[in-house]
Amino acid sequence: MFDVIVVGGGPAGLTAAVYARRANKSVLVLEKGTFGGQITHSPKVENLPGFTEISGNAFAERLVDQALAQGAEMEMCEVLKIEDGPVKRVFTDEGVFEGRTVILAAGATHRMLGLPGEERFVGEGISFCAVCDGAFYRGRRVAVIGGGNSALQEALLLSELAASVTVVQNLDFLTGEQKLQEQLAARANVTVILGTVVDGLLGEGTLTGLRLRREKDGALSEHAFDGVFVAIGLIPQNEPFAGLIDLDERGYAAAGEDCRTAREGVFVAGDCRQKRIRQVTTAAADGAVAALAACDYIDSLK
Repeated sequence: MFDVIVVGGGPAGLTAAVYARRANKSVLVLEKGTFGGQITHSPKVENLPGFTEISGNAFAERLVDQALAQGAEMEMCEVLKIEDGPVKRVFTDEGVFEGRTVILAAGATHRMLGLPGEERFVGEGISFCAVCDGAFYRGRRVAVIGGGNSALQEALLLSELAASVTVVQNLDFLTGEQKLQEQLAARANVTVILGTVVDGLLGEGTLTGLRLRREKDGALSEHAFDGVFVAIGLIPQNEPFAGLIDLDERGYAAAGEDCRTAREGVFVAGDCRQKRIRQVTTAAADGAVAALAACDYIDSLK
């Protein structure tokens, strides 16, 4: 049995593992996909403290090496459900693991457009975060897909860097706040295309543009872009925990900055919890907070 079982091997989960191990607690990290999480899709990261520049893969490898060096154990498997009790039983496709506490750090995945070949352009023209990747498109042409608050905020940030920003919204109106719409309308380098969807991706190894389809008549047009920022929502990976912890209407874990859930001995960290800012630094901060809270809980049982 482990003191702490961490579900998710991204920055939040791996930071939690490091902190728990430094508190001399036994730790198991379970990851169903790629250790390191979504940051592995970023070819260049420039907003991490201590690094002028590093690839997402290199950063993920360092996180993994650090957790292993501290003595954390890791397993590649998918968590199917968790049974509560004095001992938490974590059921996976590779067996059952038991722990005194559980830290849920499963993250959230970006909602994709669902187009053929989309995955191969992630990090090669398709991005999801203007704060992370916007500087790479300084003086270039970019598109933002989406019309809600997140998309409009991305477009505003990009408009300060890019030569031109084109917002593509499938509805005949933007759904973001009126204030954001007004700010966007005041930017001379921003164009908004309504009632239009992305019909195809152009380019071979690197994205070079989009094929757009107008909803009302099906008219197709091709547009050259150096980068595309997809902002059509996130999907928190909390479905296996729906019966264990409280989730909000969007599926995010109901937990505040203390990373504690209403379920005793269950903590949550990173993008899968309710929060406004989702960055690698805030995920790592959550991991530290959740791990220390779990350690305090374990110590209180003695």
